[in-house]
Amino acid sequence: MASFSLPSVMLPLLLITLSSMSYNIDLVDARHLLEAAVPEIPKPGLPKFELPPLPKLELPQIPKPELPELPKKPKAPEILKPELPKNPELPEIPKLEVPKGLEVPELPSFPHLPELPKPTFPAIPSLPKEIPTHSTSNP
Repeated sequence: MASFSLPSVMLPLLLITLSSMSYNIDLVDARHLLEAAVPEIPKPGLPKFELPPLPKLELPQIPKPELPELPKKPKAPEILKPELPKNPELPEIPKLEVPKGLEVPELPSFPHLPELPKPTFPAIPSLPKEIPTHSTSNP
């Protein structure tokens, strides 16, 4: 049967990872771009193109029409407000008398519970101030 061991895979993977981290391809490419000599291409000389001036457009002046005056607004007749009836008077409600001498039933008394003694907790033993150390020299 074949056995798979994790440490046997980790060492080559670690070496590949570390070697790829040490080689930075971006910096090398940038250096080649800076050092490469690019030939200069002459720019073709084109004459300046000028458009002939356009003739100015002169619009004839048109007289403004006179608007007729608007007729004045006629005065509207005043509308009378309707008279509302007054609130009707309500009769007074007689107050109810509550009798003061009502008997309140007494609550039943609770049964007498005996008093229980408080529980005592066991005492925690105190440690000695000097704790002996374990010596490994004795077998």
